[in-house]
Amino acid sequence: MAMPLLHRRDLLRLSAAGLLSGVSVPWFEALAHASVGRPRGKACILLWMDGGPSQQHTFDPKPGGQFRAAPTAVPGIHIVEQLPQLGQCMRDMVLLRSMRTEINDHYDAKYLLHTGYRRAPGFEHPAVGCIASHQLAAPNSDMPAFVTIDAGYDLRLDGGRSYRNVPGYLGPQHTPLAVNDPARGLENLRAAGNDLAARLELLAAGERGFSEEYALPNVNARQAAFDRAVRLMRSPRARAFDVEAEPARMREAYGNHRFGQSCLLARRLVEAGVSFVEVFHRGWDDHDGAARNMAQRAPWLDRAMATLIRDLKDRGMLDDTLIIWMGEFGRTPGNGDGHFCNAWSTMWAGGGMRTGQVIGRTSETGRNPGGTIEERPISAVDYMATLCLALGMNIRQDFQAPGQRPVPMVDHAAQPLRELLS
Repeated sequence: MAMPLLHRRDLLRLSAAGLLSGVSVPWFEALAHASVGRPRGKACILLWMDGGPSQQHTFDPKPGGQFRAAPTAVPGIHIVEQLPQLGQCMRDMVLLRSMRTEINDHYDAKYLLHTGYRRAPGFEHPAVGCIASHQLAAPNSDMPAFVTIDAGYDLRLDGGRSYRNVPGYLGPQHTPLAVNDPARGLENLRAAGNDLAARLELLAAGERGFSEEYALPNVNARQAAFDRAVRLMRSPRARAFDVEAEPARMREAYGNHRFGQSCLLARRLVEAGVSFVEVFHRGWDDHDGAARNMAQRAPWLDRAMATLIRDLKDRGMLDDTLIIWMGEFGRTPGNGDGHFCNAWSTMWAGGGMRTGQVIGRTSETGRNPGGTIEERPISAVDYMATLCLALGMNIRQDFQAPGQRPVPMVDHAAQPLRELLS
């Protein structure tokens, strides 16, 4: 007789009914993403603007540009006047204005900035969030180590193929848990009903023999992932996925925009023990010019990011939480209508870094072909090494890829930004 299918929703109901105790289901993958927990140290919130935001319309304005420069809380540092709240947070921020990352193709650039490596046929490097899961997470935590949040998009502009965070050779237990809508949180987490015990017993009986006969690493890893998923369902900390549990005044402070609520959810998750959260917002491929589109984005972007910084600081969490805002490259100098990897900007905040400074400098107009950086070019591997060091990782260690092939966590040619690290 064919065994009835047991869906993810069924398992959630069984968990709520207390029927999963002692049951082994080694191949259960639907919840394998909720696999690990809180870091022993720092956490990171990566705010990813998919498509490539314009540096001159955000953090590196130029004389005569489309947006005027405005002073910040740090004398001598200016950003565009459309981001006044972030300007007041400058003492807690660092601007990297000299990113030079060599790739103008969307997908290849996303891969490079997420992994620190160029794409190679038939081989996938782990994303930085997966590395953080592997390196920072406490193995017995009831919270996932890496969560991604889809913050949607406002402008239907093509940003190329979406990058998918993969753990590669680190193993499936380091795959991120995906939240598709911050307002809905982790769907099906709350369960009801207790009528599926017989079906679960059938499933467990059919799988128990397999897991005993084939005690392979992958089987054991999936069993452990399932057990951790059940712990998440039972954990009171799972309430962190519900932004509606936040006071109304705080939800309003972040803004009603989906990006703002995503930032609020990211704070709640880090506070509850998640090591790495990536919030991705699509639609930044401004081929019709950046000014008009950025003018629409600036109010909700400024509000949400500034509130995130202030909120973490008020809670005593900012020194232990690194915030990074970036895309896969910048935009061409002037109106920002093209891709530009030669000289672009990222914003970092918190993380116990030496904040209140700018690293790197571009030319007065940013237009010099191939030579717009006048101070401290920052490569993709420099960026990746700095990020991993800021989170307390040992960047000199190697991972084991298939075939016992050693692969460095970060390319050994990297030159970390020591002036940024405390």
